[in-house]
Amino acid sequence: MNKVTLKRKIGNRIMNGHPWIFANEVEKVEGTPAQGDIVEVFFHDNKFLGKGYYNSQSQIIVRLLTREKGIEVNDDFFLKKLQKCWQYRQKLGYTENCRLVFGEADGIPQLIIDKFNDYFVIQTIAFGIDVWKPALVKALEQLFKPKGIFERNDVPVRELEGLPQQKGFLSAPFDTRILINENGLKFYVDIENGQKTGYFLDQQDNRKAIKHIVKGSDVLGAFTYTGTFEIHAAAYGAKSVLGLDISANAVAQANKNAELNGLSHIVKFEVANAFDVLKQWGKEDKKWDVVMLDPPAFTKSRATIEKAITGYKEINLRGMKLLKKGGFLVTSSCTNLVNPELFLKIIDMAAKDAKRKIRQVLFQTQSPDHPIVWNMENTHYLKFLIIEVE
Repeated sequence: MNKVTLKRKIGNRIMNGHPWIFANEVEKVEGTPAQGDIVEVFFHDNKFLGKGYYNSQSQIIVRLLTREKGIEVNDDFFLKKLQKCWQYRQKLGYTENCRLVFGEADGIPQLIIDKFNDYFVIQTIAFGIDVWKPALVKALEQLFKPKGIFERNDVPVRELEGLPQQKGFLSAPFDTRILINENGLKFYVDIENGQKTGYFLDQQDNRKAIKHIVKGSDVLGAFTYTGTFEIHAAAYGAKSVLGLDISANAVAQANKNAELNGLSHIVKFEVANAFDVLKQWGKEDKKWDVVMLDPPAFTKSRATIEKAITGYKEINLRGMKLLKKGGFLVTSSCTNLVNPELFLKIIDMAAKDAKRKIRQVLFQTQSPDHPIVWNMENTHYLKFLIIEVE
């Protein structure tokens, strides 16, 4: 077995269970491990730490899979891992649509598997897990007998691992526009061309949280994507719902989803740049009872964190200005680089600049099929907030 020995001085992060080992934490590498090979990792005093996949091209040179010396990393290892992931989701009641595997939070770094009914979407973001793709497909077939498996590895971060961007079938071809049920509503999911894996499962519980505040209300939604929040609002008794998104394709899908649920008479979607339109409507003194904001991550690196803070503050300020007195702002942030404390601080700054008084109604994170592991900040990324705005 190829061996990696760590330096004497390493951060408590590794001791506390974090699976990432950075290249600058390594004292020496013995043997000639190829990219993606399984290596054994030892502390400086030769005590065993664990086994993980190796990639000398990446800043994260080893990602640990197990800390038990007697465990063999093979096809059966991944079958048992997926079995455990599925048992966990079943215990929590996520059986139809769920994130089956959430990377580091499930002990399989950089692996994402989303389950949509009988269809599965896989992302293998690190070199080390990419080489086990055939084993993962075999495990899914054994556990679920799926109708289809699709690969969504068209993500730039793979290039940092020396991997190409690609997408395609990992099973016999099938119609990649599938239909799912969520909270009693139906939605089309485009797993081939939609964002991420085609659908944002992490907000499925948060969409239920708007049920009471939207009843009888005029609702505005921005960054709607395929309209899930807005269609929930219409189903929960909103008087009118308008959804905005910059993508014409997303708006077309959102309108189809509204039609699918028989709600086209209540909810409409339009192509628009939310920043520009919300600013203009603020000048025109237009008002809504509920404003919902679900913007994309404004940053993916610490270098541009200030830009993200400015973006989140600006869009939330504009949202607040469009609310009637006593209305509700529903807002999210999906980047782990903006932690919960910072996100709440941004909302507070926006409220002060908008000269509005706010009261917190609800503050929560992603749905539990995306588990959070303390001290692994990349597992705690979604912030979902409802506030009353006076």
